[in-house]
Amino acid sequence: MKKLLATTAVVVMGFAGAASAQAVTACLITKTDTNPFFVKMKEGAEAKAAELGMTLKSFAGKVDGDHETQVAAIETCILDGAKGILLTASDTSSITTAVKQARDAGVLVIALDTPLDPIDAADATFATDNFLAGELIGKWAAGKLGAEAANAKIAMLDLAVSQPSVDVLRDQGFLQGFGIELGDPNKWGDETDPRIVGNDITSGNEEGGRKAMENLLAKDPSINVVYTINEPAAAGAYEALKSIGREKDVLIVSVDGGCPGVANVKDGVIGATSQQYPLLMASKGVEAIAAWAKDGTKPANTEGKDFFDTGVTLITDTPVDGVESIDSAKGTELCWG
Repeated sequence: MKKLLATTAVVVMGFAGAASAQAVTACLITKTDTNPFFVKMKEGAEAKAAELGMTLKSFAGKVDGDHETQVAAIETCILDGAKGILLTASDTSSITTAVKQARDAGVLVIALDTPLDPIDAADATFATDNFLAGELIGKWAAGKLGAEAANAKIAMLDLAVSQPSVDVLRDQGFLQGFGIELGDPNKWGDETDPRIVGNDITSGNEEGGRKAMENLLAKDPSINVVYTINEPAAAGAYEALKSIGREKDVLIVSVDGGCPGVANVKDGVIGATSQQYPLLMASKGVEAIAAWAKDGTKPANTEGKDFFDTGVTLITDTPVDGVESIDSAKGTELCWG
């Protein structure tokens, strides 16, 4: 079996009934253990597991897109007798075979942040409405440009080639919010609007964002709007723009709303970002596993959606009419709660 990266366990003893609770083991499997979003998700899962007296084992891929390590982690969790798995999948469709093996073994599988394809491959999904997150930053960018939105030159800095995914939802939401007609909503890059300079992939990190921005600037140096899959990619895009003296005249928008990203909104690096709440996702997921272990109860969604919506808020210090938002000061108070 492939060696797993970043495996940790949290075990807490300290209250009546803990002996039976200690028999409940949960696993958290994230895309990486370096992205601040997943670091916060892990913190949320650890805190809730500690509160409930559960054992939490954490695993992560080496890089975003490391599907094989995630499959190996699922296999390990099954063999360890885990009652539940919290999963942010790098490959939303290929992972479903391993997920089915877990569910067939009686393991509750909760998708966090990233819905599986199909979404009902998991027992439940706790996530941001990622299409809405993209739509909010698209509406903000269009509103910020006003009439000049018709002449925009847009760079699309996506995550990876794996589709459909959260990557696709955010990309397509942004375009719809900006007022661009979509192609196939289940993929990115097939739109024909001439305002789109192109798409490039970033792997969701700063270096990837920098390289992708450089590639698209080589294609069209007049780019004035940059969509980014997340805030590390946005930071890299900003550095590429800064290197040619264009950091002041390009709108950069993003999704995540982590504390470093909100700081970048305050500093003018990012114009607007959609804030999501990974700590809440993780804590709700751990609670669901605890309920499953206790009496076989699965999460019941009464929201009329096929996932549990953990919320999204636009963060910007330059609001535009018609797009509800909060400023970076309030965003800092809320970041990734």
